[in-house]
Amino acid sequence: MSLIRWCLATKDRVGMVLDVVQVFSRFDVNLSAMEVAPGEAYVKFGGAEDEVALKEALLEHVDILEVSNVELLPQEKREKQLQAILQSISEGVIAVDKEGAITHLNPTAAVLLQLKPEEVKGKLLREVLQTDLPMLKVLSTGETYDNQEIFLETSRGTLHYLTSGRPIKSERGEILGAVAALKSIQAVRKMVNNLTKTQTVQFKDIVHASPGMANVIQIAKTVADSNSTILIRGESGTGKELFARAMHEESRRREGPFTPINCAALPETLLESELFGYEGGAFSGAKKGGKQGLFEVAHNGTLFLDEIGELSLVLQGKLLRAIQEGVIRRVGGQKQLSVDVRLIAATNRDLEEMVREKQFRQDLYYRLNVIPINIPPLREHPEDIPLLLEHSLIKLCEQMGKQLWFSPKVLKYLQEYSWPGNVRELQNVVERAVHLAPNGKIEMSHLLLDSWAKRQPLNDLADDKTIKEILDRTERTIMAAALRKHGSARAAARNLGLSHTTVLKKAHRYKLEHLLKR
Repeated sequence: MSLIRWCLATKDRVGMVLDVVQVFSRFDVNLSAMEVAPGEAYVKFGGAEDEVALKEALLEHVDILEVSNVELLPQEKREKQLQAILQSISEGVIAVDKEGAITHLNPTAAVLLQLKPEEVKGKLLREVLQTDLPMLKVLSTGETYDNQEIFLETSRGTLHYLTSGRPIKSERGEILGAVAALKSIQAVRKMVNNLTKTQTVQFKDIVHASPGMANVIQIAKTVADSNSTILIRGESGTGKELFARAMHEESRRREGPFTPINCAALPETLLESELFGYEGGAFSGAKKGGKQGLFEVAHNGTLFLDEIGELSLVLQGKLLRAIQEGVIRRVGGQKQLSVDVRLIAATNRDLEEMVREKQFRQDLYYRLNVIPINIPPLREHPEDIPLLLEHSLIKLCEQMGKQLWFSPKVLKYLQEYSWPGNVRELQNVVERAVHLAPNGKIEMSHLLLDSWAKRQPLNDLADDKTIKEILDRTERTIMAAALRKHGSARAAARNLGLSHTTVLKKAHRYKLEHLLKR
């Protein structure tokens, strides 16, 4: 039997509903639903033997102005709109009544929680999922919560979600139920990555002309799509992170996050929590609810560990376990979390010497050094210097709205300069010059090179001197400058990317002990 829905336009007065109901009662018609608003009454009914007579009887009432057919009652329309919204959104939504029984479960929530709506509606949530969920606490406390992590053990393994919940309250403030939204942690990471993703770097963006750099790029391209760990070696400023980003973009993980961290930039305790995350209350000042570490953030993507040689031996052990087993444990936590991360490490340190001096774990060294990539310093591919100068100048002039070019003297000097800071120093020098120079020529006075770095041009250094003499004099100059600046062998070692012992040996060799603090 089909149901009929009418909208009755009425005068707004007390007793109007009773008058309408009495008309239906005279015709022995049972109302299955009725909604009332000022000046309107909606009815849903079935089984009327004479609809025409019923409508005429209603219109005979002095305060019923019009009777018209409608497809849905307002409440039915709102319900269908709500269902359409719940089915279309990417988040899972689940609702329970005040007893904790499931009343609503949208398709996304059913997929995320691996449930069948027709089988679980009306059942207690705690019995269906058999875990202590935050939304059940809302029924007793009435408090809201946002972005809490939950882990569910299933036949497919541990499922990891973020959830936010709100109580459903009556006008008097009584708790009638609760509703919660669910997002898979993978979806959250992907969204964050898309929102925060910096401009991508590809191999074509690496400016070069030399065969040496072309060979390094070809090796990096070849191994980019591998899941093997890569160790990038090179002096500071050679572009190790640039290569790491390009390899990420060339890999099948390009849609995942590229997550970099400088291991020398943070103290050991803070670095551990940054890498592995922590549970709420793990230490004083810890964020309520805990925090994901970079291993979790980089799931299905690439984790770039720059200056890997600065890791303490304790953290080296934890990193080794994460690489070997593919699991991590947060600081203060007991649960093991599986992570799928491609690791790229970089260093300017002599890791082999550090292994011999027991400053770096040998087993971790071999785990990291699966595919080594060595980026040469700029002085070893000087044919790239003119290209890099031109590229940097054009880019910066476009940004600053200037028209500049290098004077012949400056260009000759920069092409013959030894660039101890490599590509980073070159870019800094050009940027400084673009800021200082007015439109026109860039002159020597606009370079402002550091006094300790003003070495002789490469061709002048070679006059009547062997290569060993040139290198020794250059190394002594660098060592002396570093020791004067930092005052201790340990600080100078960190700055130069050498071990403490190596700096002491070279200080003795070049008779620079007087520059060490006593």
